[in-house]
Amino acid sequence: MDRSTDREIREKLVARGIHALTDAELLSILLGDGGEYGAAETAERILEACGGSLLELARADMKRLRCMEGIGVRRAAVLLAAFELAGRLERQEAALPTVIRTQEDVVGLLGPFIARLPHEEMWAIYLSSANGVIEKMCVSQGGVTHLVVDCKLIVKRAVEVLASSLILVHNHPSGMAVPSAEDMAVTERVAQAAALFDIRLVDHVIIADKAAYSFHQHGRL
Repeated sequence: MDRSTDREIREKLVARGIHALTDAELLSILLGDGGEYGAAETAERILEACGGSLLELARADMKRLRCMEGIGVRRAAVLLAAFELAGRLERQEAALPTVIRTQEDVVGLLGPFIARLPHEEMWAIYLSSANGVIEKMCVSQGGVTHLVVDCKLIVKRAVEVLASSLILVHNHPSGMAVPSAEDMAVTERVAQAAALFDIRLVDHVIIADKAAYSFHQHGRL
C-alpha cells in the first residue's frame, strides 16, 4: 500500500508544528511503519473502532488493542506507553502544591487521577485557611456506579491535618456529570459532620470525561 500519506504527515509536522496535526495524524506518528496498512490508515481505523474518542482509546488494554485491525504487539505497546507517560506527566503536574479557587482548579488537580478510571473513586482535598492544599487523598473506591463513603474517616483526617475546609471530588465513569440522590445525601452528611469541628465543606465536584459538576456553583452548598 502507498505510504506517501505517512510521509506527508511528517512533513506537515515539520512545516506547521505539532499542534497543527489531527488526532489521527498524531496517532499515526506513534504507530510508525510496519503492519499491513500504513500508519495513517491504521490510525484512522483505530479511532473509528473507538468511536473517534481518544479517551476511549486511552482506556483500552493490551488485549483490546491487539484485537484492532493493523495493531500487533509492538504498536499496542507503543500506544500503551504513550498514554501511560501522558498520565504520569499529568499526575506529576497535579502533585505540585497549589491553591484552590475555582472548580477548574479542582478538576486540574484531580482530573488526571480519576477522570479515566473505569470505577468510581472519591477523594478529599483538605485546605488551609488560605485555600492552600494541605493534602489530597482517596477516601473511597467503588464499582462503576456506586461508592461506600465513611463520613467519619473523612472528617477525622480533616481534624488530623488541621484543615480549615475540605472539598469532595469523585468521578462518574458513565460520562454523565449529574449528581445522584446518593451523591447529594453524602454531601449533606459530610457537611454536617465537618461543621461539628468548625470545618467547612466548600464544594463537592463530580468529574466525568470532559464534563464536571460543582455543588457550590449550583447552589447546593
